[in-house]
Amino acid sequence: MHNTLRIIAVVLIFFIALPALAAGYSFIVDPSGKGVDISLAYLKSTSPFKNYFIPGIVLFTVNGILSVVIAIAVLKKVKHYPLLILLQGFIYIGWIAVQLTMVRSFHPFHAIVASIGIVLMFIGWILYRVSSEDWKSRCVLDKSVQAKTVKGGR
Repeated sequence: MHNTLRIIAVVLIFFIALPALAAGYSFIVDPSGKGVDISLAYLKSTSPFKNYFIPGIVLFTVNGILSVVIAIAVLKKVKHYPLLILLQGFIYIGWIAVQLTMVRSFHPFHAIVASIGIVLMFIGWILYRVSSEDWKSRCVLDKSVQAKTVKGGR
């Protein structure tokens, strides 16, 4: 189960990362949004942005590059990788929450990204709990082995 959840998390992260890299790059190169067929009129008049340049930079770096870095870290099983999965879930939900305050209408992709964020948070939490339980049991086991070794050595 542990490995399956880890692979599901990586697939979901890449599912968001790849389009984020493409769209973010497109917004940086052409801040009008024409490259991804999004009009500037989609931005609310109260949005702090008059074009998609800054959102493109954030999309490219946070949801794109950071996602790829985290996916690689998860694949390599770096220390505390479940917390990185959890963090990425929070980031996706935060991105959508902020984005919805700045655009005129809801798009189904908002629900998809938010749902993936929730699933990632859940997977990260489960993997963290499992890994911390494993760690605690190893510590208890190590202490009991040490105690037997000390008693047997006397």
